[in-house]
Amino acid sequence: MARDTVETHFIEAVAALTAAPARDPGRPVREGSPLTGEQARTLFHRQIDSRLLDIAARWLRERDEGFYTIGSAGHEGNAAVAAALRPTDPALLHYRSGAFYLTRSEQAGRLPDQGLRDVLLGLCAAAEEPVAGGRHKVFGHPDLAIIPQTSTIASHLPRAVGVAFAIERGRALGVPTAWPADAITVCSFGDASVNHASALTGFNTAAYATHQGQAMPILFVCEDNGIGISVRTPTGWVEAAARRPGIAYFPADGCDLVEAHAAAVRAAEHVRVHRSPAFLHLKTVRLMGHAGSDVEVAYRTQRELRADLERDPLVAGARLLVEAGLVTPEELLRKYESTREHVLRIALETTRAPRLGSAAEIMAPIAPRRPELIAKIAPVAAEPAARERAFAGAPPEAEKPMTLAQSINRTLADALAVHPEMMVFGEDVAKKGGVYGVTRGLQKRFGAGRVFDTHLDEQAILGLALGSGVSRLLPVPEIQYLAYLHNALDQIRGEAATLSFFSKGSYRNPLVVRVAGYAYQKGFGGHFHNDNAVAALRDIPGLVIASPSRPDDASAMLRTCLAAARTEGSVCVFLEPIALYHTKDLFEDGDGGWLAPYTPPSRWSETHVPIGRARSYGDGRDLTIATFGNGVRMSLRAAVRLTQEGYSCRVLDLRWLAPLPVDDLLRAAELTGKVLIADETRHTGAVSEGIVAELVDAGFTGQIARVTSSDSFVPLGAAADHVLLSEEEIEQAARKLLG
Repeated sequence: MARDTVETHFIEAVAALTAAPARDPGRPVREGSPLTGEQARTLFHRQIDSRLLDIAARWLRERDEGFYTIGSAGHEGNAAVAAALRPTDPALLHYRSGAFYLTRSEQAGRLPDQGLRDVLLGLCAAAEEPVAGGRHKVFGHPDLAIIPQTSTIASHLPRAVGVAFAIERGRALGVPTAWPADAITVCSFGDASVNHASALTGFNTAAYATHQGQAMPILFVCEDNGIGISVRTPTGWVEAAARRPGIAYFPADGCDLVEAHAAAVRAAEHVRVHRSPAFLHLKTVRLMGHAGSDVEVAYRTQRELRADLERDPLVAGARLLVEAGLVTPEELLRKYESTREHVLRIALETTRAPRLGSAAEIMAPIAPRRPELIAKIAPVAAEPAARERAFAGAPPEAEKPMTLAQSINRTLADALAVHPEMMVFGEDVAKKGGVYGVTRGLQKRFGAGRVFDTHLDEQAILGLALGSGVSRLLPVPEIQYLAYLHNALDQIRGEAATLSFFSKGSYRNPLVVRVAGYAYQKGFGGHFHNDNAVAALRDIPGLVIASPSRPDDASAMLRTCLAAARTEGSVCVFLEPIALYHTKDLFEDGDGGWLAPYTPPSRWSETHVPIGRARSYGDGRDLTIATFGNGVRMSLRAAVRLTQEGYSCRVLDLRWLAPLPVDDLLRAAELTGKVLIADETRHTGAVSEGIVAELVDAGFTGQIARVTSSDSFVPLGAAADHVLLSEEEIEQAARKLLG
């Protein structure tokens, strides 16, 4: 294949070097450096390999055999970062950290060809690629402690902070994690990324923890090439963004292997010894453009491009080795040419590797379901002595019938008693016990290490959860209101839900996110405390969305979600209807119809609620009212009035919004031939749209109608009644459908 300007410049620059007398490769490659000549030579070979992978990516793209051309050219100094770390230190890498990956692979005892083949298989979307299996080109490997990341800008920083948090929290709790107890986390990213809200969350959370005296062993590595696609990063901006209280700052020339390594060693040692964060600022260059399709001359001058060429880290590395007497220019060029031929030959071989061949094969890692195992795990309670301690000798099943909030509280306590790796956290959940008292008393019983408050940042809350989950802890974060979840939705959509997909299940983030949601609460109105929008959650592949309405269902469903997280790595969102937290009555004041006794552990197996199973009320044959959340109580009240008039109705509580209980829905629909969907979410993007589609797709030929809330935000006070679904509207729609 033809050589581009970058490759030609490297060859010419090396040919112009003058050989120096041979020296002992066991000596420092430069005076005062901890890097020996032999180590420098090995790292340089991995840098060459990384550069040649970029060249191979362009070649594969020209042949229509490769599908990714964002390379690492100019960033090869990150090999020095890998060399400064241990192969067991968890790493979340920038998409230009190719030399890091190859170096880490060799550190772990693998042959250089294995690292090369990993990347080339990813470029070709080959099904045998070791981490994503052809689903995306990522840097990741389950045997290298490299957690794969996609290219959502900076979205991995909150998780990286969560991994660092989990290392220390696991040690403090005496619970084993996926990492050694003295490990540190490394997270690399580009200079443009430091401006993203996700990056700011990562830096701020690390600084916040350090400010409070908490250990936070994370090494942030900014590979600063000075430009984000076509937008220049202002001079001095990265340093200004990096200098935060509690975060040590280490600058270095990332194009100088010796300087980069020395700075990386100092930074890593700081993090490992002090268990506090550091920011390693590597000044790099970007060669060969942002990607293969990028025409740099459209936004960069020839002078700028030439200046970057002159700083090429491979030229600098070649000069280092030649001047140190470790290799001659001729030897180096011969090695380069033979390696180039070798890499392109492997690249050609990988084009023959099988690719993903069906939707089923592609989707296999998204949401593995093992209902039989969940049914075994969910009913497991703590040993009687431990449970007695957790409840101070007063088990919840001995209490009076409970509200929804009380039932969730007792279930969380039972789960904390049986799962030592479980943590409950979020804004106001600890001392206050949550805005609605749902977590009241849990910190006192289980300690501040397992039930704790976070600062006010939903991205940080979910990042801590994701990092903890991938580290083998069991996080149960709380998002205070559904409207606040949208501040951090990409942590669920782009990070949590994709991890299993992009790692073939080798990395998982078990997660149960508790969210107070929906509308209808009295005395605390307005949109941000009454959000009825769940469409943004329902289209996330593999996400489990639980929506309990009654206390007994909430308890069983929460145990199911926790079991699914532990056994399958499921990502679960547990939507709790705020307006029903403290509701006691169903039909009239004092009837206690919305209370339920707490089920004793001896009956957990028989009351287990599988994912995707609905609950039916009544045996009516005239009409099925399918609903969920607040709609269940309203529909039951409407159904009673209709029954008194001679109509025979049944109410189906869906309980799960993803996956929908399609089989139960169809069974109830066929029994009555008429289905009314009472949906408290907005008319557009409503849950009912999916329900109608499922009925139609299944060939249901009966009558279908739906009634929803309006396409409006929820206003204050009584004005909300004009836009929210009401019992009267359900009743009127039912009468119309019944004729």
